Amino acid sequence: MFSTLKNAFKIKDIRKKLIFTFCMLVVIRLGSQLPVPGVDRHYFSNWFAQQTGGDAFNFFDAFTGGSFLNMSVLALNITPYITSSIIMQLLTIAIPKLEEMQREGEDGRKKIASITRYLTVGLALIESSALAITFGRSGLLEDYNFFNVITVIAALTAGSAFLMWIGERITEKGVGNGISIVLVINIISRIPQDITQLFEQFVFGKAIAVGALAAVIIVAIIVLMVVLVIILNDGTRKIPVQYAKKVQGRKMVGGQTSSIPLKVNTSGVIPIIFASSLMQLPVIVCGFFGYSGSGVWAHILRGLSSSNWCKPGELVYSIGLLVYVALVIFFAYFYTSITFNPIEIAENMKKQGGFIPGIRPGRPTSEYLTRILNYIVFIGAVGLTIVCVIPFVFNGVFGASVSFGGTSLIIIVSVVLETMKQIESQMLVRNYKGFLND
Repeated sequence: MFSTLKNAFKIKDIRKKLIFTFCMLVVIRLGSQLPVPGVDRHYFSNWFAQQTGGDAFNFFDAFTGGSFLNMSVLALNITPYITSSIIMQLLTIAIPKLEEMQREGEDGRKKIASITRYLTVGLALIESSALAITFGRSGLLEDYNFFNVITVIAALTAGSAFLMWIGERITEKGVGNGISIVLVINIISRIPQDITQLFEQFVFGKAIAVGALAAVIIVAIIVLMVVLVIILNDGTRKIPVQYAKKVQGRKMVGGQTSSIPLKVNTSGVIPIIFASSLMQLPVIVCGFFGYSGSGVWAHILRGLSSSNWCKPGELVYSIGLLVYVALVIFFAYFYTSITFNPIEIAENMKKQGGFIPGIRPGRPTSEYLTRILNYIVFIGAVGLTIVCVIPFVFNGVFGASVSFGGTSLIIIVSVVLETMKQIESQMLVRNYKGFLND
């Protein structure tokens, strides 16, 4: 990775893209410190500290790089864009008109991107209005009046739209993966604070032997999780495809051998986001209305909160972890089923004269792909579960609570690897151009 960056800086065009991307990231971090006028910046920090399910907000805080707890102008960050992108992706499967747009190529993708932008602004407007009105009455606003409410709504909505614009500029003029890079820099900005917290809790002030052992264990766990994520991200099952020869004019064409790459982690981090959101939604809603539950409902809410999982003295609440694992596996299959269509792939292969050796074209091919895909998705879901459960176990057993976890590591590693691949491909294309020009 470092050698790739070193070689990239030797190329003027790519160096400009890297510098532009870096400058945009600096702007993002500066914007994360700008407070919204008329807002008590410590309100949410104090409010979250009083919630029994405060860990429900760690995930959101990590995604916003601490901007939400500080109530900066970038408090909503790119979460409205992520939500709108997921909604559009699901609607593309359900609405034929959107599916037709997606098949139109570049023009269709531009139309869908434009709709996504409008949906992002709409969601940001709704979320900022809910925050300003709901929490403004209880102390978020230093002076609750119409002008301050409108100011907060405008600032938060504009901040979210501004970040979306920066992400698109990084994609266009930077190294690519703009929105993903914005998300990664937010997550990374919280990691030093979390690492410091871990070392203060388990290393500093301890006996030398105990502190050294704890430091080795912390580093080993982080390295192990990163390695697991890299393996999970790069794992691919290639299905060989043979194309039959055919006569065109006086020439025999075809006969090439290709492959269909099926990634082990076909759904990426989406199952974890869906499962976490579904598990924490009741906790967040109850926290908003100040309801802590009573009787059976109190135990259910505690079971939904990941801070209560894997605690030796309260193992009954770990049932929530089992529900979480089941949801991750379910959403892994669900998301893969709507993004990968074996029947369509089998039909396209048949039209182009392609076939999988030993498998007949048509329905047998789609059934074969479905069977292989189900096997691969299960392995990917289990891998996702392992990466996500490890932080929960150490949090429950040792109280090692951090804002970043398996989800954050998966996002960071995936985006970094993908960005490095894009930089390498740009260097390769430039070398080919230079060779042809010479």
